[in-house]
Amino acid sequence: MYVTIGEVFSQTVRKFPRKEALVDIRRELRYTYEQWETKVNRLANAFIAAGVKKGDRVSTVLFNTSELATAFFACAKIGAIFNPINFRLKEKEIAYILEDAAPKVVLFEKAVEPHITSIHEAFPHISFWYIDEDVPTYATNYYERVKQASATSPRIDVSENDIYAIMYTSGTTGRPKGVMHRHRDMIEQSLICNSVMRIRETDRGLVCAPMFHCAELHCCFLPRVHAGATNVILHHFDPKQVLRVIEQEKITFLFAAPTMWNMILQERLEDYDLSSLHVGLYGAAPMAPVLVKECKERLGIDLIQAYGMTEMGPAVTFLLEDEQLTKAGSAGRACLNHEIRIVKPKEDGPSDPDDVLPPGQVGEIIMKGPCMMAGYYNREEATAKAMYKGWYHSGDLGYMDEEGYLYVADRVDDMIISGGENVYPREVEDVLYEHKGVLDVAVLGEPDEKWGEKVVAFVVKKDPHLTAEELEQFCKNSDRLAPYKRLRTYYFVEALPRNASGKIQKFLLREQVKKAAQS
Repeated sequence: MYVTIGEVFSQTVRKFPRKEALVDIRRELRYTYEQWETKVNRLANAFIAAGVKKGDRVSTVLFNTSELATAFFACAKIGAIFNPINFRLKEKEIAYILEDAAPKVVLFEKAVEPHITSIHEAFPHISFWYIDEDVPTYATNYYERVKQASATSPRIDVSENDIYAIMYTSGTTGRPKGVMHRHRDMIEQSLICNSVMRIRETDRGLVCAPMFHCAELHCCFLPRVHAGATNVILHHFDPKQVLRVIEQEKITFLFAAPTMWNMILQERLEDYDLSSLHVGLYGAAPMAPVLVKECKERLGIDLIQAYGMTEMGPAVTFLLEDEQLTKAGSAGRACLNHEIRIVKPKEDGPSDPDDVLPPGQVGEIIMKGPCMMAGYYNREEATAKAMYKGWYHSGDLGYMDEEGYLYVADRVDDMIISGGENVYPREVEDVLYEHKGVLDVAVLGEPDEKWGEKVVAFVVKKDPHLTAEELEQFCKNSDRLAPYKRLRTYYFVEALPRNASGKIQKFLLREQVKKAAQS
């Protein structure tokens, strides 16, 4: 029988009982693996006492907390399906997921209490557990529930093929879909990440990206537990606090989305001792080559890039430390036991996995491997389309070079067709990022009577005196932008809308453009 997530935790406890396992910075808590196991067992038994059975869902609407980390393994031990919900969602969005997932228990905290308070009456069958003081009248005290429960390990028969979690997609284009993953999928993912990043029990990883997202949870948090390393949890990302904690806790490993690395680079790095930090992982969105170079030069760390999506666990490719500059712009090569193809996109249905394009030609990126989802929860039609002929159809555009390195151009939906020519926003964004006055940027197409679409950019300034004329001249001087790819309009904004994984929500920018055109 293949090992499950709950068994991975128990194995690590047996190997490293008195080693520091979990540090919660906000609550000033420190647990050894042995102490943490007691918390996990009590919570697992508290779930059972509340009527949670194998296959039932347990949802969390939490920032990064030790309670979320404990619930992750408590659910795994009893075969309950873990459902971490994005804490940034609004009331109706949370209600949609609760309606779809139908959990028995929901854990939530003070930061999201107003949203839960406004919708709880619609879910009388759900038991709401509160992890802070001043418990709302409709909720129950998390700690009282846990305190009353047994600390003995529950004995539930859990299989490697059982569904371990339902993780809802970030919804950059519409209603989120619940991605179902099995225990075995995530053990495979953990082993792959451990082999690539060479995590050891002496490592100390900082959890500052959202734990409800699979990039942090599956590529970093779980692999560190698997290896017997330490997880240090920050409630939420704050660049100054990240730097302080790296220094104070001697952090060796950090995952951050490119926008988070960019924010870290804006701080006075010389004020902190960052010598313990050796490895930085980035993913969830592309990073401009200029930012990769700045991270390596100013932080003195080895960078690794992961590319993937929730449906695949998420990591599908890795670009290793020694490839960051020689293969700048690439997402790397397929990770162990995974296969990637570039196929000709279809307008009237899923792309055919056998319609493979030659190296250098842009098409849809499709993939398969042992970490692929079991399907979308309650969405059979969407599952059949996404997993056509056993391949996950990503909706991303890209190409492979002669050596098998993947280059991600853009989303199919984001490609701009201007005057009959294809323009990939990322290549324009990479050029703009090289301008020292640009902090953040998003490029998209705007409807145009003459060209069909014109290329426009939403720009966040680093230099307040930056002008559209200066950027236009910069683009003209670039040898990487053909005239048809150059920008026609610049919109200067305070910030770009991003989801919790760091991906720009371009559909919100399109809505801004549409409203501006109508006014």
